[in-house]
Amino acid sequence: MIFLGTIVNAVLIIAGTLIGVFFGRFINEKVKNLLFTALGLVTFILGIQMALEFKNIIIIALSVALGAITGEIIDIDCFFTKAVDRLKVVLRVGENGNFTQGFITASLIYCVGSMAIIGSIDSGVRNNHTVLITKSLLDGFMSVILSSTFGFSVALSAVPIIIYQGTITLLASVAENFFTPFIIAQLTSTGGILVAGLGITLIKIREIKILNLTPALVYAIIFSYISVFLKIS
Repeated sequence: MIFLGTIVNAVLIIAGTLIGVFFGRFINEKVKNLLFTALGLVTFILGIQMALEFKNIIIIALSVALGAITGEIIDIDCFFTKAVDRLKVVLRVGENGNFTQGFITASLIYCVGSMAIIGSIDSGVRNNHTVLITKSLLDGFMSVILSSTFGFSVALSAVPIIIYQGTITLLASVAENFFTPFIIAQLTSTGGILVAGLGITLIKIREIKILNLTPALVYAIIFSYISVFLKIS
């Protein structure tokens, strides 16, 4: 079953969220605020570490710049915020200002990274789920921390996890040569910049519309393949 790793990942995220929400009520606001800041710092460092995996910095810079322009024109952040606000009404979660940010934060942390990509490819190509199951354990632990601050919105990140990792796994099963080490490195680096930006937002240094930067991931793939084709990577 090639999707086993992704399913385990989603289940542990939900389980971690339930644990975090339950025990989060016993943590006072000062501790939660400090935990929130600490999480922002860790997220920022994680993003920097990922960003440094690039193989061609020009591709990364061009991808992020064009991604930002595309994202602002489409205004992905506005569209997504409205969609989540409607979801809040359906789920009757009230006007919790952390709901949207919790979903975005968890989704980015869980979806963007070399383990998500490499693990999904390994599941699709070799039906080996070791990497994704290891990632699942880490994500489950992170869900406990995130949900103690953001609440149940963290559990909803299981949906993009299933879509994102499931799609990569499926593609890898039919086109295993698509995700080369160069492509993975460029995607990880571009994603790292987004994660670092998310950390800056969490620390409240500056509000960054991370969703409006996500088209950079698509550009990173396109430009990476162009550079390989032109032999300038």
